[in-house]
Amino acid sequence: MNYAALRAFHHVVEQGGVTRAAAALGLTQPTLSGQVKDLQARHRVTLLERSGRGVEPTELGRALHALTRRYFAVEDEIDEFLANARDPGSGRLRLGADAPAHVIPALAAFARRFPRMRLSLSLGNSRDILGQLLDRRCDVAVIPDLPRDRRLYAAALRDDRLVALVPRRHPLARQGRLAIGDLARGSVVLREPGSRTRAVLQAALERAGVALGAAIEVGSREGVIEAVAAGLGTGVIFASEFRGDERLRALELAGAATHSREFVACLGARRDVPAVKAFVEIAQALARRE
Repeated sequence: MNYAALRAFHHVVEQGGVTRAAAALGLTQPTLSGQVKDLQARHRVTLLERSGRGVEPTELGRALHALTRRYFAVEDEIDEFLANARDPGSGRLRLGADAPAHVIPALAAFARRFPRMRLSLSLGNSRDILGQLLDRRCDVAVIPDLPRDRRLYAAALRDDRLVALVPRRHPLARQGRLAIGDLARGSVVLREPGSRTRAVLQAALERAGVALGAAIEVGSREGVIEAVAAGLGTGVIFASEFRGDERLRALELAGAATHSREFVACLGARRDVPAVKAFVEIAQALARRE
């Protein structure tokens, strides 16, 4: 296998074009293009095709890219392993979470313990972060209600529940609770499909036999908060994600189970990597103190 050609192909797909890929690798465009052509010619395949936006992978190219992503992720892991063996306090740790509130305290404690460790944090909905973890694009994830998967090691951290958000001057704001059936009586501000908030709410609505009427879909919890504050409807988020806002009131959702459990997780094969193991232990210790 021609390593340079494989790396060239991988970066063209990752960067979305030859120009950016060449810059990322420190190569000239003709050199990089030649490497990709050599890879295709040697194996008599078509991996990339021209489009209006430049080049895109063919169906075969997308399948190969899924393999090269894992291949180069393992290469990065080897580099990190050797770096940690030489200096356990250095290296890199990539974190993923569905909400800043769920991961920042553990990240801060980890950074104090390992000040020379390079840290990065990716935020997204639960489905996206789980995909990053399984694809080795993040090392540790803090997300709710993980599916059973033999590839993963997971430790429970804490339980959470959904709450309804209404404007401070809403007629129900002083009552402290909202029956889940009342969500059908007005507009509801929902998270996007793929978020755990949406999945837990949908399951609760189905159990209660409630069908929503008007709904507005917003792609982040911050967006939900702002939409509710603007009077666009009643919002639903997890209690741990609402840090207080004088414009709003959080109400208990009554009439259905809306609980979720949060986990810290990594690939089982990486459970004993020093930085991964340390972060998991720190996250568990902080959860026990709550």
